Amino acid sequence: MSNMKVYPSIFAFLAISVILVTTVAADTGENTYCEKKKGLVILIEFPYVMPKVDDYFVRDRFRQLDNYVREMSYGKVCAEFDFTGWHKLPDPIGQYSISDANLAVDKSRVIKLIQDAIDAADEQNDFSRYSFIVLFLSAKFEEYGMIGLCGYPGMLGWSQETVFKTKKKGQVVPGGVAIFTFQAHLGTLFHDIAHVWGGVRDGRRMVPCLYDHDIQAKNPTLFTGWARALINMGYWDPMSCHSYQRHLPPPGISSWTKMRLGWIAPGKIKVVEPKQASEIILGPLEDGSAATLVIKIPLTETTFYLIENRQPLGAFDPYLPGHGVLIIYADDRVRECRHGRAPVKLRDADPSVPYLQGAAFDLPGKPVFTDKENGMEIRLVEKIGNAYKIRVSKIEK
Repeated sequence: MSNMKVYPSIFAFLAISVILVTTVAADTGENTYCEKKKGLVILIEFPYVMPKVDDYFVRDRFRQLDNYVREMSYGKVCAEFDFTGWHKLPDPIGQYSISDANLAVDKSRVIKLIQDAIDAADEQNDFSRYSFIVLFLSAKFEEYGMIGLCGYPGMLGWSQETVFKTKKKGQVVPGGVAIFTFQAHLGTLFHDIAHVWGGVRDGRRMVPCLYDHDIQAKNPTLFTGWARALINMGYWDPMSCHSYQRHLPPPGISSWTKMRLGWIAPGKIKVVEPKQASEIILGPLEDGSAATLVIKIPLTETTFYLIENRQPLGAFDPYLPGHGVLIIYADDRVRECRHGRAPVKLRDADPSVPYLQGAAFDLPGKPVFTDKENGMEIRLVEKIGNAYKIRVSKIEK
């Protein structure tokens, strides 16, 4: 869910569209097949709300999302969208608008918006052709309350207790539903649709928000200190930040999110036991041709470290707060970012820099991470081109 209050121009968004992504499959060098994620975008207007959004603008936003997904998945996944015509809902936007704080949202209003939207699109669309639904609103953040959110799995919970069915034809909504105002950043589009793609397993979202919900409730917009909620992954993953700078494309996603989505081949993940000394060449996470994209260090049955190498490569990782090696602590027992806990947290190489912008370890100044509790050290030995030689070794507690 996304709550950053903004006043962007449409032209700022269109500027992003000049970025064209050429994606190659990680192993073959050719993009011969992609797993297609097909969504229906229902275009929504409200009485007395202007302006009407240009159709080309809408389609271009989702073309950009497809480019992003192809690059993040190393060509394994692509996103395809069909678009309805514009449907004007029966009630003024004030009857659908919600709080800008996740924990204060009136769920009945989200349900009303989804129900009225699918009823409007019922006659001319076959919902069974799609795996998820997107509502794209010709309204501003200020009018609706949030710039983007995921209805399910998200604002309406992790189990779909309410089955959305159209009143006339009885069509059941497939998968999940994401909702956006026309101001939504590309990173916001990915953030909330990724909730849907990750789905729910054993009662938990596989791809949750990575910012802290409790802090966000007190600081819901950019102007009220939204960045204070970025205590887990900072600006290194759009599931945390949506974007690093509003006028630029989003950063690439972290190895943890890619693994939760199933976008990293198991052969690209090097598992290293912390009690054994190991040296591994770690390629950039953006480079699907690298032999190793992630180092995983198991600690217990449910906790582990991930080591990833972020370099300013491709169309999106140039838009990071820095570059170098990220060390991520993961705890599969934690479901959501609440009460100071999170399923994934960066180990910060330079805590003097706010919002984890200095989290990356690098040579020569920040080469070593030590975990005394688990008796291990992670050391950057040397940089080889854009890759790093990483040593994982045991130390005495």
